[in-house]
Amino acid sequence: MSEAQKTAERQDAGPSTVTGVDRFFRITERGSTFGREIRGGFATFFTMAYILVLNPLILGSAKDKFGEQLDLVQLTTATALVAAVMTIVMGVGGNLPLALAAGLGLNAVVAFQLAPLMSWDDAMGLIVLEGLLICVLVVTGLREAVMHAIPQQLKQAISVGIGLFIALIGFVDAGFVTRIPDAANTTVPVQLGSTGTLAGWPMLVFCVGVLLTVGLLARKVRGAILVSIVTMTVVALVINAVADVETWGLTTPEWPDRIVDAPDFGLLGQFSLFGAFGQVGVVTVVLLVFTLVLSDFFDTMGTVVGVSAEAGLLDEDGKVPGLGKVLLIDGAAAVAGGAASASSATSYIESAAGVGEGARTGFANLVTGSLFGLALFLTPLLTIVPLQAAAPALVAVGFLMMTQVKHIEWDRYEIAVPAFLTIAVMPFTYSITNGIGAGFLAYVLVKTVLGRAKEVHWLLWGASALFLVYFAIDPIEQLLGV
Repeated sequence: MSEAQKTAERQDAGPSTVTGVDRFFRITERGSTFGREIRGGFATFFTMAYILVLNPLILGSAKDKFGEQLDLVQLTTATALVAAVMTIVMGVGGNLPLALAAGLGLNAVVAFQLAPLMSWDDAMGLIVLEGLLICVLVVTGLREAVMHAIPQQLKQAISVGIGLFIALIGFVDAGFVTRIPDAANTTVPVQLGSTGTLAGWPMLVFCVGVLLTVGLLARKVRGAILVSIVTMTVVALVINAVADVETWGLTTPEWPDRIVDAPDFGLLGQFSLFGAFGQVGVVTVVLLVFTLVLSDFFDTMGTVVGVSAEAGLLDEDGKVPGLGKVLLIDGAAAVAGGAASASSATSYIESAAGVGEGARTGFANLVTGSLFGLALFLTPLLTIVPLQAAAPALVAVGFLMMTQVKHIEWDRYEIAVPAFLTIAVMPFTYSITNGIGAGFLAYVLVKTVLGRAKEVHWLLWGASALFLVYFAIDPIEQLLGV
């Protein structure tokens, strides 16, 4: 098609203001449409809306050193507010379909590792310090340089590992895969369903949802993921109304008594930047912040690379467009999360669901962020989607990301071994950071054993050294007596 024809089509498509938005977000340039971006924004929101329930549940269930607990309503407000603001900022500033919210894992560290040692204000102050330190690493160019130093095929392995990880998240969230209780005295850690078999209406919703999503994707139906989420939510609502369902997990699909609920901003600004130093000492604070930074640093790195790769946005050198802005915004999100007492906010791998729906630009973030903004007032309505209806999207996206495994040269041990460990460790340890660390260490080791250590970028040597400390943090703390 000629440029004149393309211009004519754009002029026929709508007013100049729409063309300006298209140009700003580069929607047409990236092969997307407003419809795909909107569907992608909705899909991303529904696959990560669980954080509105889970983050308050994790933080609200813990007590600080002084026995204080955070208010659940205030936590819900803070979680939605940070997700809304930072997701929109990422869309406008970074122009990637990459949503942000309170990080799972990081919030558990805050609740069960930081809070018992200090007050909630001190714990959230450490999160703010962590975010500020990450911003410094971005401004100095170190964070971006580390990402660029990673070999392309190792980046692809990160994407594949995230694909398996996100599929596992879907299976676990839906209850398709569950942990076998320790009391069972078995060496098998997980099982099918809660008893080794699939039972119950919620599981039927999930299984049918997976089949529906896969079928729609195979038929190349537009909006396949979103259609599946909405359809199975309606099915779940009907089932819950007519059947006797014992439990749906975190979110029960039932029409709420009221649609609108007033937000409570009482936790905003409740943090103490340096209070933790007086509570636990400098050495302990340094180790705690180091752990937070390393986890946030490489979780984000894997997520950004994985989502960008799935969206086809990496350049010929495997670099993410506008990476510096993206990483700076992610660091600022950590600061915002701590300042709002919502724990550290970070990029969400569930954004891949929106990419699977066709999102390619930050315009999708405007949709996702707006929905989180609505959640400030409409939480009862927007959280009726059960995990069993949303989780099939994660399984489908896991498949889509897995397809990048074909680009890895499995007959070259110097890349195959690190790639395998990256892919395997992520889902098996339920951590993106652990997978990246295992891959880095294996890459450096194999290159050294083969007498090709000089081929390893010095930044990878440095990152691998940090991962050695990260994996050995417990004996180090014992040696230091902290």
